[in-house]
Amino acid sequence: MRQGHSSDAIRRGPDIPENGASPGPAAAVKHHINMSRIYHTFKELNGRGALVAYVTAGDPSLEATERIVPALVAGGADIVELGLPFSDPLLDGTAIQASAQRAIEGGTTPTGVLAAVSRMREAGVSVPIVLMTCYNLVLRPGLETFAARCREVGVDGVIVTDLPPEEAVDWKAAADKHGVDTVFLLAPTSTDERIEAVAGLATGFIYCVARAGVTGEQTSLPDDLHAVLSKIRAHTETPIAVGFGISTADHVGTVWQWANGAVVGSAIVNEIARNADAPDLTARVTEFVKNLKPE
Repeated sequence: MRQGHSSDAIRRGPDIPENGASPGPAAAVKHHINMSRIYHTFKELNGRGALVAYVTAGDPSLEATERIVPALVAGGADIVELGLPFSDPLLDGTAIQASAQRAIEGGTTPTGVLAAVSRMREAGVSVPIVLMTCYNLVLRPGLETFAARCREVGVDGVIVTDLPPEEAVDWKAAADKHGVDTVFLLAPTSTDERIEAVAGLATGFIYCVARAGVTGEQTSLPDDLHAVLSKIRAHTETPIAVGFGISTADHVGTVWQWANGAVVGSAIVNEIARNADAPDLTARVTEFVKNLKPE
């Protein structure tokens, strides 16, 4: 039975302040959050959790990705994460590693992905799009160039998986200048000091890794997840989305009681891989995403 979520349960995740600021040290941070498409998406959900859908850009092809993203939205995705394929994955489990390898072998490049985002925007995709990448792919073209290009094509935020807040000053400055949200990762092992640092810098949302290790479908949520989220919430009012192992409607419904969003990645990537050659690939993706939403 899928787990529902009452309005009382949803209110366990605090409302986003009208001015977009976070309490504590984050209150002093001046940034573009009121202009952020991500910020407004969470605000417009008005307490309902966001479904964040991850796919690897270029798997099975960039042309397919341009069809898959609208299919995700048709299924109910509120935010789309696009993974930039990289040959040396850091947090990716076997499913996403394999999808990245397929994308690279198919010729997918960061430049190609950004061009695809531009075409998706021109075609009418309006939900927030967040890139997940390693720092090398941001550093190679130059921080300013990458941030400016993200803004130009319609990327709303960037998750740099191997960039800790202590080393993010230059990227954060470039991203803020061009109105691109910087989403930081926190894990069950994050210290109070690290949580405080992320709370003071993150815009858009904070990505809470549900469990130590790498991505991948799981049958259950960690027993300590609620406690981890409560610990993070004590430091910030910025929306929190939970990922890593979220793969069913029951998972999503439970996470929505405790956080502002649930990220589903490997389960969607696997569904795409199973149906890559199917003529109705996008219809199957849409139906799969619909079934991830709690009743």
